[in-house]
Amino acid sequence: MMATSIPELRWPQITAHLRQALGAADSPLSAYLYDLEALRRHASATAGSLPPGFELFYAIKANSDLPILQTLAPLTHGFEISSGGELAWVREHFADAPLIFSGPGKTDAELAAALDLRVEALHVESQHELERLAWLARTRGVVAPVLLRVNLAVEGLQATTLMMGGKPTPFGIAGNQLPGCLAWLREHPEIRLRGFHFHLMSHQLDAAAHVRLLEAYLQQVRRWRAEYGLQTLDQINVGGGIGVNYREPEQQFDWPAFAGALSGLSAQRDGLTVRFECGRYITAFCGYYAMEVIDVKQAFDRPFVVARGGTHHFRTPYAQGHSHPFRVLPVETWRYPFARPEVSHACVSVVGQLCTPKDLLAHDAPVERVRAGDLLVFPYAGAYAWHISHHDFLRHPHPQHYYLPTEDVHAAG
Repeated sequence: MMATSIPELRWPQITAHLRQALGAADSPLSAYLYDLEALRRHASATAGSLPPGFELFYAIKANSDLPILQTLAPLTHGFEISSGGELAWVREHFADAPLIFSGPGKTDAELAAALDLRVEALHVESQHELERLAWLARTRGVVAPVLLRVNLAVEGLQATTLMMGGKPTPFGIAGNQLPGCLAWLREHPEIRLRGFHFHLMSHQLDAAAHVRLLEAYLQQVRRWRAEYGLQTLDQINVGGGIGVNYREPEQQFDWPAFAGALSGLSAQRDGLTVRFECGRYITAFCGYYAMEVIDVKQAFDRPFVVARGGTHHFRTPYAQGHSHPFRVLPVETWRYPFARPEVSHACVSVVGQLCTPKDLLAHDAPVERVRAGDLLVFPYAGAYAWHISHHDFLRHPHPQHYYLPTEDVHAAG
């Protein structure tokens, strides 16, 4: 991995807005702040670097806030959804956005809604799902466009911290079941097979390894097209899976090198459009989670910083198993007539307000100084953060949500 083209963290804009929010707060501050201009720049550069024949869809499961989607809609080729709720949410606000519907366990109601609301392609996970979709398509007199998600065994597959395939998992159609599905499809014209979907891993940080994986996908599809006479295919979806390096933030996935290597793979597309459905890599860098410090205390030989909020707001550190990086934003105002708890030149654990030792956001984190009343600001909180958290545990208040607007593109040059 190379520390190249790291998405911008615009700290001056973030800290200025947080100080303003703190001044207006009537209780300890807990807030998410999303920098939509940074998002616009990053998404535009990412999508714009793809060579012809490659498309970028945004996986809204990472963050489906409306301002996020409004920023990304003109920059991406469409949205990837994984539930009926996401489908309804997107169609409420984006009547004509191209949609692809992925995910296991789709209900009949979700499949029917996908047909009725003009989803461009359904990624089918099993033959039973195919059969239910065909039944629904027949009752509507329509043809359902599908990609078959295949759990593919890839020789020499380099594992990441979260594997979705390449071994027994609940996702996709096992490779040995594919011939039966293709034979079934030949007898059911109410289903149109458009291509294949692969998503074997998440949290990929090695750009070169990801290029090799895509090459394996393309080679496999070429073999299937020849073996089964699949000449009407028009696309292959290679999932998302590109990670964010929370442990070593200066060593991120080398997207420029990856995008450059895609040009070399283009000849292997055989005319197929290759689609990505990235989520985390698109929005993680635009989000910040801020917590006001309530207390600083010592337990045996360890200092703890207790802050407003916790993993019920920001579950990313616990879900990923890491100590999340943060900055201390000093706040000089102190509201009490007694001494201000603090710690200096120490390694601290940052915890929230929950009644569990698992409410841990950072551990063994060095700080020069942190005091009650200061703000802790966690970057890389724009994806799988608020949206995967157990919001109502203990019924604490939800955090505030702020969105820094995009800038005038022409004025910004």
